[in-house]
Amino acid sequence: MENDLSNYRKSYNKGELLLKEAPENPLELFQKWFFEVDKFFSEDENNAMTISTIGLDGYPKNRIVLLKKFTYEGFIFYTNYNSEKGKAIAQNPNVCLSFFWHGAERQVIVKGKAEKIVPNLSDGYFESRPKGSQLGALVSNQSEIIPNRDFLEQKLKALEAEYEGKDVERPDYWGGYIVKPVELEFWQGRPNRLHDRIRYKLQEDYSWLIHRLSP
Repeated sequence: MENDLSNYRKSYNKGELLLKEAPENPLELFQKWFFEVDKFFSEDENNAMTISTIGLDGYPKNRIVLLKKFTYEGFIFYTNYNSEKGKAIAQNPNVCLSFFWHGAERQVIVKGKAEKIVPNLSDGYFESRPKGSQLGALVSNQSEIIPNRDFLEQKLKALEAEYEGKDVERPDYWGGYIVKPVELEFWQGRPNRLHDRIRYKLQEDYSWLIHRLSP
């Protein structure tokens, strides 16, 4: 099989990112970009992000998760702690997040360390989820091999009957991580592939060193 994609081309013309306009704290720029994308560009799940971990087999692995909160401290998402990504993070908390907003021709890459958030925060988010999603967290032993789809459906039906009229408590193996950034790179597409790239690096005094990078 051979597919030549060399004619797939696009000109990037929707914005610019100037060093003189970059704030001292990269989280302020992330917030600005996120709100602009959310307001002006019709994209599905603007909070979708790729998270890369180093697996137990030594290989990097990427997958899409949903960002549920961001603060000056970092980026929060939720998952099964016993999943493949959870086990990878337990062994090596160094991760990479990336956001690509094609409508705005923007990309953000975040290097950081992932750590579990405090249990009461995970409890609060779990309680806010629809009951079906709560039960889904109980049904799925994430990343484990299963015989077929029917296995999941039957397990869900049994749990629906068990928890009819009852609250679902968050299982200990499910909860949130916060990725505390040590480096962020902002990419704005520009004409002729001369893209704007601004990188922030965290310093020992918790200030941010800012550089423009060649595209």
